Amino acid sequence: MYIIGFASSYLLTIYQIKKNRSIKMDKTFIDDLYFYLILGLIIGARLGYIIFYNLAFYISNPVEIFVVWHGGMSFHGGLAGTFIAGYFVIKKWRLDFFSVADLIIPTCPIGIGLGRLGNFINGELFGKPSGAPWAMIFPNAGNVARHPSQLYEAFLEGIVLFVVLWVYKNVKRREGDVFSLFLILYGFFRIFCEYFREPDQQVGYLLGFITMGQALSVFMILVGLFLRCYYLPRRKDFKKTI
Repeated sequence: MYIIGFASSYLLTIYQIKKNRSIKMDKTFIDDLYFYLILGLIIGARLGYIIFYNLAFYISNPVEIFVVWHGGMSFHGGLAGTFIAGYFVIKKWRLDFFSVADLIIPTCPIGIGLGRLGNFINGELFGKPSGAPWAMIFPNAGNVARHPSQLYEAFLEGIVLFVVLWVYKNVKRREGDVFSLFLILYGFFRIFCEYFREPDQQVGYLLGFITMGQALSVFMILVGLFLRCYYLPRRKDFKKTI
């Protein structure tokens, strides 16, 4: 799912550049950027899971850090990893971060949605017990019908978010608007879906009522609102072509 997601994102980015001649970005830059985005995602997602979701276990079993086939990847960690990797590559090419981010970010929900489908196929990150007609019994969750919360996330964080961002990118007011909207909408969608999802067993609820995913998503929303309402309106437009 990671491979298909990144391939789709890459091809859609190239498509945008070819279709919109005002976007003056060299394919060499895009190739360079995606190499480090993939690296940042994998490292960030793994480290994010270790730090946010199971730090005590990995401190006691450090070798397990490298055993990625046992599972354990965090979306928020992956987002942080791609942000850091992308920032340094974009600055190396002396381009504006938000201009490039607005080009890439509308394609990201495809990978997010595919990742949730992967969770569903793998029978992991399942939902809470439910009496809904569409509730399902997952192999590793006992003989209890549960919300297919992975599909809820695939729909909202994948399909809906992609459509909104893909349309919005053509009517945005300034560079960075698409990026900030992504942070805000994903945060709200994730918080909503987490109400139907079983919390991670080793973490449970923080403060008795909020999951780790929701807490991290609240932070995403706050960053998005800060960018949209304060930073971006006060920022001088920066444009540079390759």
